[in-house]
Amino acid sequence: MKLQGLIIVYLFFPITLFISTLLPSLTNAAGGQWQLLRPSIGVSAMHMQLLNNDRVVVFDRTDFGLSNLSLPAGKCPKGFKDCTAHSAEYDVAANTFRPLTVLTDVWCSSGALTPDGTLIQTGGFNKGERRVRVFKPCGDTNCDWQEINLGLGVRRWYGTNHILPDGRQIIIGGRRQFNYEFYPKAKDNKVHDLPFLAQTTDPRIENNLYPFVFLNVDGNLFVYANNRAILLDYVRNQVVKTYPQIPGGDPRSYPSTGSAVLLPLKNIQARNVEAEVLVCGGAPKGSFTQALRGNFIPALNTCARIKITDPKPNWVVETMPSARVMGDMILLPNGNVLLINGAGAGTAAWELGRNPNFTPVIYRPGNKIGSRFELQNPTTIPRLYHSTAVLLRDGRILVGGSNPHPGYNFTGVLFPTELSLEAFSPSYLDNPNLRPRIVLPASQTKLKYSQTFTVRFRLTGTLDPNSVSTTMVFPSFATHSFSMNQRLLVLPTTGPVKNLGKSTYQVDVTTPGSGILAPSGYYLLFVVHREIPSQGIWVLIN
Repeated sequence: MKLQGLIIVYLFFPITLFISTLLPSLTNAAGGQWQLLRPSIGVSAMHMQLLNNDRVVVFDRTDFGLSNLSLPAGKCPKGFKDCTAHSAEYDVAANTFRPLTVLTDVWCSSGALTPDGTLIQTGGFNKGERRVRVFKPCGDTNCDWQEINLGLGVRRWYGTNHILPDGRQIIIGGRRQFNYEFYPKAKDNKVHDLPFLAQTTDPRIENNLYPFVFLNVDGNLFVYANNRAILLDYVRNQVVKTYPQIPGGDPRSYPSTGSAVLLPLKNIQARNVEAEVLVCGGAPKGSFTQALRGNFIPALNTCARIKITDPKPNWVVETMPSARVMGDMILLPNGNVLLINGAGAGTAAWELGRNPNFTPVIYRPGNKIGSRFELQNPTTIPRLYHSTAVLLRDGRILVGGSNPHPGYNFTGVLFPTELSLEAFSPSYLDNPNLRPRIVLPASQTKLKYSQTFTVRFRLTGTLDPNSVSTTMVFPSFATHSFSMNQRLLVLPTTGPVKNLGKSTYQVDVTTPGSGILAPSGYYLLFVVHREIPSQGIWVLIN
């Protein structure tokens, strides 16, 4: 069979599904804890988004066959033979889930939150390729997906969404789409050409899908695809900077799937704020075609870091403790980065990953090079292709998914389909008695840009005022090893930490100055002491 035919087989083979539900269990060990929350939620977590009501929207593709999560009576769409759910809402506090109704195929789609906390989800496969889906969080069980037909100018499959300072979203790329567009649509509904995406694709492999996109502190967009990166002025549709390649030139985006984060933004009141991007893992050149032939090449064991605001930036390469492809990278509330999920060999796509990487790793960006990686306690569940991870308000990481075959297979395969949800508690939660606790402001507080406000917290033990910081994190949309819109800011303080007595303290901090630094929306606010974060509270900045 020709290579193109093999790729089609791996992308389109149909699926069936069977699941079961049990009770949570907990595994304790030094260096982090794993907790099995739900052995099954009925669907595999290909996509996940945390909402500001502490519920997580989870969804999978819709053409895999029947799931084990039935839609409630009256919710089966007219004319549908499949009356099972392919999306669910997970309630973090209650550890419960309920079915949601998604009408068109969301396979390998993308999304982002609006300033009011609504999830806008775009694209997919077949009838879903130009759909926009809207999920607005509510306080009961009545909210569900709403779909907008022809909400996109062109079909989007494997594209990337990013929120913008003006509240819109930009949707970049996708299979055979070398362009970008905005949502909500402009009056002219224009789709803008981006030749960079055509220049970074291999027609046989399309090794530039799900590009890594970050809003830079100058208002332009950093876009990384395949093995190259640019700075895009999306207003004028001009490339304003071309970055050097990571040494070695190996691909890092789908299907040679690495991951990337914008490192925490600090000193945000300075005239020239610095911004750095970290890219980790991926697969060497040729890995995808070799994997199709049954030869699974070891994944990349390197991270590369670049200061994208420098006039003449260069990548600095570091060696990870282990190789990783299809891994997720999560910004932790204390400014460190968690690497989790993935495989040690092969690539993304059906059955092409091998050697599951069970061990999470914490990357400490403030340490000297050579001392930045810290191993955590391993899981026992392989999380390969179509697995996800998101930060929760309580500081844990919700982990789900892994469906590495062209079908829902639970037996007779190397890595069975995973319908479970786990929570990973990083090592900063190993001693919960040392955590700060925010008592002011209240959750859901509304803030303005450049506003100074008081954060009051309680702390057991001796305070080190030099180790207190306040951070805010934007909740990301996770799919295919990339957390879209992930962003962490360290808020500047306007004075010393004050001791109010009775183990209570307060500090005055200032919000970012504009939507370029922090696009409008709901953020998780944390107090961090000695690298141990409090539980977060929700704040709305606009």
